Amino acid sequence: MDEALLRSLTPGVLAVLVRRGADFAAAEDAVQDALVEAVRVWPAEPPRDPGGWLVTVAWRRFLDATRADTARRRREDLVDREPEPGPAPAADDTLRLYFLCAHPSLTPSSAVALTLRAVGGLTTRQIARAYLVPEATMAQRISRAKRTVSGVRLDRPGDVATVLRVLYLVFNEGYSGDVDLAAEAIRLTRQLAAAIDHPEAAGLLALILLHHARRAARTAPDGSLVPLAEQDRGLWDTRAIAEGIGILRAALARDRLGEFQAQAAIAALHADAQAADETDWTQIVEWYDELVRLTDSPVVRLNRAVAVGEADGPRAGLAALAALDDTLPRHTAVAAYLHERDGDPATAARLYAEAARKAPNLAERDHLTRQAARLNTRGRR
Repeated sequence: MDEALLRSLTPGVLAVLVRRGADFAAAEDAVQDALVEAVRVWPAEPPRDPGGWLVTVAWRRFLDATRADTARRRREDLVDREPEPGPAPAADDTLRLYFLCAHPSLTPSSAVALTLRAVGGLTTRQIARAYLVPEATMAQRISRAKRTVSGVRLDRPGDVATVLRVLYLVFNEGYSGDVDLAAEAIRLTRQLAAAIDHPEAAGLLALILLHHARRAARTAPDGSLVPLAEQDRGLWDTRAIAEGIGILRAALARDRLGEFQAQAAIAALHADAQAADETDWTQIVEWYDELVRLTDSPVVRLNRAVAVGEADGPRAGLAALAALDDTLPRHTAVAAYLHERDGDPATAARLYAEAARKAPNLAERDHLTRQAARLNTRGRR
């Protein structure tokens, strides 16, 4: 069986059922039944039109369930809509699923899980492994999400910003489990960017391509984190960088700047530098100024303080940092870095150790602990 083919067809089939009037949960169940039937039948009898075959079988499964339901009389008009076997319609309804799965009534984690299930075609087990939670827990999360969006009709344009945010969350989930969520996010964002004419969709695609291009250099052979300035740039994926920059330039040329385009511009400036000391930090600060204007995000202001420290010196960076809430995530780690740059290793070591205790994950904690140990060792010499 061609698993990639099934996964690529799944969202379109589900979208067809939803468009014809099936509620989301029932449609998703019917599509899963059709996929099971495909696995059983296709090896011996491959269909000429796989998409049309799946639509026909899934719709019949849905109608069978509808006829057996106690609410049959309310839905009996759906029976008359059964299509004749044949090619699936050329229209791609997948975009409707993006907006349905990113419905504002869902929590971010539920929206991500539902997107991976309905649009990405991943199994509940695969999603659970990616999130490092029990399969039963993920099944309950997805089931609640499906119930929430069941009956929702998309008769108005969806919120593109919400869809993009969900896809960015998918990308940032990382590489745990047996599913590479970063690669999955790239696949889904490519699909979305091809389906809608929106510069921010292109901006997000450029951003995640540029970040993903550095993946091989982000960790050492022992699994430890490698900071951007210390990465082996020969390991960066130059083809992905070139593609990302090309997509970004086309988006920026439309003069409708958004958050993801600005973030991608910063990533592109890092990618353009042949060495860390060749980075155009002055221009990066200017792009952070644009991001602050667009988002007014405290996290963006924190990242800007780092860029200011590189462009104008660590004292300027510490001054920018002083204006921010010191309870921000990674605030202490930024302060440690800037104090080290300013020639105060004792304060930096103390702050690195403090930041390690607050670290959100094991890899970051280990990295910060090593930074503190490095400075403490140097101070004892």
